[in-house]
Order: sequence, then structure tokens, then C-alpha cells
Amino acid sequence: MPKIDIHNAGGKKVGTLELADAVFGAEVREHLLYAAVRFQRGKARAGTHKSKQRSEVRGGGKKPWKQKGTGRARQGSTRAPHWSGGGTVFGPVVRSHATKLNKQVRAAALRSALSRRVAEKAVVVLDDFTLGEIKTRQVTDFMKKFELADMLLVTSIDPNLEKSARNLDAVTVIAPDGLNVYDVLLRRNLVLTRAAVETVTARLLPVDGPPTGGPASGEAG
Repeated sequence: MPKIDIHNAGGKKVGTLELADAVFGAEVREHLLYAAVRFQRGKARAGTHKSKQRSEVRGGGKKPWKQKGTGRARQGSTRAPHWSGGGTVFGPVVRSHATKLNKQVRAAALRSALSRRVAEKAVVVLDDFTLGEIKTRQVTDFMKKFELADMLLVTSIDPNLEKSARNLDAVTVIAPDGLNVYDVLLRRNLVLTRAAVETVTARLLPVDGPPTGGPASGEAG
């Protein structure tokens, strides 16, 4: 089992912790990371882009000129696609960009992302991290002590801590239950409290061993 030091918020070592091999020492499978990020980013897309088709644009109810005798090509409506102000052919329509990814595969991808950060020695475990007041400087001072250019902080949401960090572009604060592959890969450094490690381990520890299946494809219904 990989071992990691536990520090307090002041940077002092206060103990060690053994991380579960199945969660923090798993094989890093790149294709699962790609599938999980694609799944998350697809779900986050609004899909509200829309252009009007021929039946949706206003006007064009009257035939512009009679069928024969004018010397011009016959036309049925001024809202045909080749007319100025006409409808759009094959334009974007409102739709979902979500794809399907099995729950076990998503869990395996998160284990891969966490294991990558552990292998890179980019994980910091704290005994606890709370703030008594809203002070952004306390967050930046913490990052300087640990020499962190950015961080994903996984801890039980503390309102003071969340408000202190929300205007820092290089910091993301997230609850253990919301930990996901995209946020882990977005930040180069992962900071967890001891309680967060226990919650994440309980959530991701395989019951019957790690899944072997690959990502499923296709549009979500």
C-alpha cells in the first residue's frame, strides 16, 4: 500500500497514512480517463444552439410571382433556403450532447486519475483544514507553504474556506462525494483531508475487484 505523510495546515508533519492500493495504487488506464472526461464535458454542454428552418421563419406565405409567363424561375416562397431571410438547411438544433458511460467504468477512471496523482507525488493529505474567517490570504499562504501552483482541495465544505478560495483561479474546492475525473486532471496538485481520503476510499473501493469492461458508446436516450 502506498504510504503518505499527513500534515497540518501549517505544514508540519503529524503522522502517516496508508492509502488503499485498489483506489490510490491502481493501474492508470488512459482510455478510461479520456472516456470519463468526454462524458463529463458532454453532460455539461447546454445544447441550446438553434437555427430556424424553412417552416419556422416568418413570412413567405404568398407565392412571389405567378408560375408561368414572367421569364423567371418558378418560386414558391421567399423563405426557401436560397432566399435572403430564408430558413437554414441542416442547421444546429436543440439536443443533448451527453454520452453513456457505465457507473463501474466511471469509478475505474476516477481510481486511475487518483493513482496518477499519487504516482506523480502530487498529493497532500491534511489532518484537517478549516478557516475561522473568510480570508483569501490564508489559502494563498497555505499554498506557498506547500509550494503549490494550483490545487484541487477535497474536504467537507466549510463556508469560510469555500468563500476564501472562490476568487482564486488556480483553486477548486470540492466535497468528497463530488470528486470527479475532470477536476482531478484539471489541477496538477490534489489536497485531501484525512476524512476525505476515508470517504473517497469507501466510495471507490471495489467489492469484487476492479472492473475490466471498457467504456460504452452511443448517445444517451
